[in-house]
Amino acid sequence: MARLSTHVLDTARGVPAAKLAIDLYCGGSHLKSVATNADGRTDEPLISAPELVPGQYELVFHAGDYFRGLAIPMSDPPFLDEITIRFGIADRFGNYHVPLLISPYGYSTYRGS
Repeated sequence: MARLSTHVLDTARGVPAAKLAIDLYCGGSHLKSVATNADGRTDEPLISAPELVPGQYELVFHAGDYFRGLAIPMSDPPFLDEITIRFGIADRFGNYHVPLLISPYGYSTYRGS
């Protein structure tokens, strides 16, 4: 089934990043706001067929708010606050998974399966 999903891991603490706010955009238009669950995932895919259409997408992860909520010491302003990942979806029948590994001072992502 075609879908877009994400998963966030807090590499500083070695746990899933629960209650992390995420905004999804397509072509500059806001599509939805969600938060991760206890497993660092959203309760359902961000987009499923037939709403998954080719285009330029953005996921904005509110990492600064997440770390502030845990009382993790950070600089002021934080080195990483909102992490924006821009990516393209070319195949409306594809499965797109965008994981994020975060700490207060670094992150990485890739196209997962």
